[in-house]
Amino acid sequence: MTYLSVGDMAQAFRMRRHSAELQTHLTRLAEEMTSGVRSDLGAAVSGDFRVLAGLDRSLETLRAYKTATDEAALFTQTVQTSLETAATLASDLAPGLLTAATGGSSTLVDIAAGDAKQKLAAVVSALNTQVADSYLLSGTATDRKPINGADDILAALTVAAAGQVTAAGVQSAVAAWFDAPPGGGGYLDAIYGGAATPPAPLRIGPGDEAAVDLTAADPAIRDLLKGLATGALVAGGILPGDAVGRAALLKTSGETLVASGNGMASLRARIGTVEAHVADVAARNSAETSAIEITRNGLVAADPYDTASALEAVQTQIETLYALTARLSRLSLTDYL
Repeated sequence: MTYLSVGDMAQAFRMRRHSAELQTHLTRLAEEMTSGVRSDLGAAVSGDFRVLAGLDRSLETLRAYKTATDEAALFTQTVQTSLETAATLASDLAPGLLTAATGGSSTLVDIAAGDAKQKLAAVVSALNTQVADSYLLSGTATDRKPINGADDILAALTVAAAGQVTAAGVQSAVAAWFDAPPGGGGYLDAIYGGAATPPAPLRIGPGDEAAVDLTAADPAIRDLLKGLATGALVAGGILPGDAVGRAALLKTSGETLVASGNGMASLRARIGTVEAHVADVAARNSAETSAIEITRNGLVAADPYDTASALEAVQTQIETLYALTARLSRLSLTDYL
């Protein structure tokens, strides 16, 4: 029988090579165990990366759409909150104005008018809401405040109503100023600071857009401001000495605010429809993302049971190798003899 022997140095080198291979294998399996993804993606997809690349591209696109839907949801929710605040302030004020107008007390008229002035400032502030340094009701001019300010409105109306000595004259002047078209020297020219065009729709999904085509130039918002400003003019001292005329202006203010409720409800319904559409698209995008991730994991995921079994086997091999190395290192001729 012929025996082939291996020298000590060659044997030591072979042991080191086995140890390095096992350590590399152990490291790879440990990474797969912790990450859940196979380290050799080429082997996982049999060398055809087209499907994997397509799935990755779809996931990146859906992540971009998620950012868009998040922004659209924040935008519509903030607009809805602003409109709700304005409508609530107006509806709370209207009964007090009507009561003061019919009560015949100058004290009640002054108190209600002062409340109207405060509510006008609060509504203007609510409609001038910003998100990420962008004004929501300024159309495409998101860097400009949509409504200059409550004091600016009252100053412009005081000039527009100058010379009017009756409540009817003041009412007509106020209505004409708020309803004047662009270039007519009214609200749209003196107070509205945004653009005439609404903001561009947001692309929130494949073939889906969210369009909030609302600005502070909308007639419903102007009607609300008209009612508030009419009452606030009384607080500014218009028609001095005419208690009946001042009470009539408060009555007109209250009636205008009540009538504006339908317009504001319509605006809120429009925004609510967009909110619902954004939520539906976000849910659909999320479901599609989950489905694609499941498919991708099916291609590249490392099976936890197989990986754990292989890891245990490699660990056993390493322990066996260490035991053999230690045993061989103790061999000597003296011990043999």
